[in-house]
Amino acid sequence: MKGVFHVRGTAEGPVIRLPMPLSFWGGVDAETGRIIDHSQTHHGALLGGKVLVMPSGRGSSSASSVLAETIRNGTGPIAIIMERPDPIITAGAMVARSLYGTVCPVVVCPIDGIEGGQTIRISEDGDEADIEIS
Repeated sequence: MKGVFHVRGTAEGPVIRLPMPLSFWGGVDAETGRIIDHSQTHHGALLGGKVLVMPSGRGSSSASSVLAETIRNGTGPIAIIMERPDPIITAGAMVARSLYGTVCPVVVCPIDGIEGGQTIRISEDGDEADIEIS
């Protein structure tokens, strides 16, 4: 499977797939990486060490700072795959890379066929993201 990098990088880990968009602002505890948005089916789940797959991000420009903090703390996702581009998610990952030197690839591609519990490996294939699902 191929995708478009919005933030380049490599990662490999288990999938946590959300059926609806997530806002990191008010939806994730930056200290623990726990999903605290009660409307999410994965309420209470931890994002740390996982590849987050979701349709897109959901609002608040402050969500980028919360995402950057989860990445800095090591409690955030190791990569994010979305079906639709989200500049706020991209900005958070870019800030974490720039300020903290920690890479969280952000990839946009179709997410059909990606399920929770699978393992995803993201590698760089020229300008594209190469996504291997197992």
